[in-house]
Parts: sequence; structure tokens; C-alpha cells
Amino acid sequence: MLAYFIFHLVKRRLTPVHDYTSLKTVTFGDESAVVSNKVASVVSIVLIFVIWGSFTGSEWLPRFLHAPGPFVGEASFTYTVETEDGSRDDATVSVLVHPKGQKPEAPVVAPGDGLAKNDSLVVQTYRSTLLRWDANDEVTRKEGAKVVAVDGEPISRDNAVETKIGRVALTDKGTLNFAPATGMQMESIWLPAPESVWRRLISVSRDGYQNVTLSEHLSYSLFRVIVGFALGAMVGIPLGYAMGLSDWARGWFDPIVEFMRPVPPLALIPLVIIWAGIGEQGKIILLFLAALWIMAIGARSGVSGVNISKVHAAYSLGANKRQILRHVIIPNSLPEIFTAARVAMGVCWGTVVAAELVAAEKGVGKMIVAASKFQDTDIVLMGIILIGVIGFGIDMMMRWAEKYLVPWKGKG
Repeated sequence: MLAYFIFHLVKRRLTPVHDYTSLKTVTFGDESAVVSNKVASVVSIVLIFVIWGSFTGSEWLPRFLHAPGPFVGEASFTYTVETEDGSRDDATVSVLVHPKGQKPEAPVVAPGDGLAKNDSLVVQTYRSTLLRWDANDEVTRKEGAKVVAVDGEPISRDNAVETKIGRVALTDKGTLNFAPATGMQMESIWLPAPESVWRRLISVSRDGYQNVTLSEHLSYSLFRVIVGFALGAMVGIPLGYAMGLSDWARGWFDPIVEFMRPVPPLALIPLVIIWAGIGEQGKIILLFLAALWIMAIGARSGVSGVNISKVHAAYSLGANKRQILRHVIIPNSLPEIFTAARVAMGVCWGTVVAAELVAAEKGVGKMIVAASKFQDTDIVLMGIILIGVIGFGIDMMMRWAEKYLVPWKGKG
């Protein structure tokens, strides 16, 4: 919102516009009134990467943009032991929290006087560790001693204590469980930083993944999506036209289409395996079914949405049914078909991961599933981004084709 107000303030100061488009107050139904603002698109993409980098501690961002990270360093907390006769004593625990990949030695502390002895802990960020406090104390849990407070705050099995450096909880056996504060940043196993994904993209592009190059993974997935979508369009568009032009075809196919449309492609995987096996045919059939019903409904909607006055005007000028179909119905239904095609292509890309679960050896979906088993989150995220980028590129090509093939869209 801040970027929006700054952009429009600068634009209003530098380039005051008073043309017809800027004076429009009603934009509904007029697609020429609202177009994509390229500055807003750039700001949107940059902001996504800034937020991503901020919550992963990215090296590509200056530190002042980082969200609060996990606690790293040395600190301490105090626990209070109560014996069976009610006497109490305090001990200090020196804690060393270190990043992943390091193995520092535990801090050396003096045991101190009293029943409770000072202790030390070493723990990695985003992990937790147990403190068996009575291992070096003069009183033990077997003798009825127990920890009743941490940093002066009461502690029990149902009530953990949040200290400045982390969370201290009491386990069922009476030991202390310490988990250092994680801050607002996410661990790399859950969400890797952008530079980690970029480095993995470079390495996979050079060396491949599981003996398959990245280009092969992408080309196999792209081939399956395009073939499945093309077959779905080749069958779905004529089916939609038939349903829109013939009451008999509408009555015959409408229950089938409306029944199959809400069925997710994932639910069809067992049947596809039984009917078509685990080869390429099964994957393409699954993508074909994902696109078929969307294209049929889009074509049917396009035919049903043709303005009847245009049909009457063409009849009054002497057109026959073939000419009505060629010059009125098809041109006016193309915008709906292009919209359905864009939706169907997106659904196909979303289904390709599931399709490649069926014993695939190559494909982006196969790569994502294999990486997830080994918790290679950077490869999983890389595959998701590649699918999104390729899908967005295909969508932009379809928008460009629609712009030049259907220039009358939105013009009444």
C-alpha cells in the first residue's frame, strides 16, 4: 500500500494525465479500463523475495531487514530445587547455543556451594536438550527433590517458563527440557534462504539430480502437460460446442461433465493405473482428464454467452447456420475458451506432480517427491518455483495469443 501511494503521488506530480481513460469512473465490463501496472508487478515480486529473505536470514539482504533470528551465544538461567523437607536451593545453568555445523565444548563452570550445583548445557539452534539436574546435585529425584521454579517463576509439568534465551519445561520424569528461542526466522529445513535455492539450482543444472539432468526433468514434465492439455482441448472444445448448440447433446453429456468436473484428478490415479498401467499413457490420460472437463465447460459457456442479437443480425443479412457458426458463434466464444485454456493449463501443471507419482523416473514432480523423502527442501522449493515460472510463461504466451487472435474481447 505504501508503494502504491508513493507511485501515484510521484506519477501525479510528474505526469498529470487528463485523457478519457483517466477520467473513467465505471470500469466493470470494460477490460480496457484496467490494465496490469508493471511497476506494481515489480514491487510485488520484489516484496515477496524481501519477505522470503527476511524470514530466512538471507545473505542477499542487509541485516536491518532481517526478522529477529534464533538466539546464538552464551547465557544462563537459574533453577530452584526443593527437597522433601521443604528446603530450597538455587543453581545456575550456563547455556551455549551454537549454529548448525559447529560442535563447541560445554562451558566450564564452578559447582558452587549448597545442595544444587551449577551446570552447563550445549545446544544447537532450533533444537532442544535435556538437563538431568540431579546428576551432579547433592539431592536427587529418587530422594524426593524436585525443581519448583526457573528464574524465580513457578514451573510444573503443565506450566513451562519462557526465559529471555528460550523455553524451559519440566518433563514427566522431572528433568528440565531447554529449547533456545527461535525468533521469527525459519530453519532451513522448513524454508531455505533464496541464495540456498539459487546455489542448488546451479548445481542441479550442472550435475543433475539422481542421475537425470534438470533439462530432462523439465522437458518430460512439459511434454506430458502439453500433450495432456492438447488432447483435453481437442475433445473438450467440440464437446462444449455440441452442448451449447444442441439440446440433445446438452442433455446427454451435461450430467457426465458436471459429475466429473468436481472429481479431483488425484482420485483417478488408482483407476488410471489399473486401466492404462504405469507408463507414459497413464500420466497423459490423467492430465487429459484434468483438462477435458474445464475445456468443455469453457466452450459451452462461450456458446451460451453469445448475444442473441448478433445471431439475429446475421440471419437478417442472409447468413446460413454454417456461416452463423463460423462468423458469430466461434469468434464470440473464443474469449471464454482462452480463459478456460489458461485455467486448464494451470490445473495440468498442478496435476503433473501427482501424475509423476505413478512410477515416473523423470519429471519435475518426480524430482520434488524424491527430494522431499530426503528433506532436501531447497530442491523441493526449486522445483515448485520452476513449475510456477514455466506455467507463468505459458500463461503469458496464451495471453499474447489471445490479444492478437481475439482483439475484440471486452469490446461488446
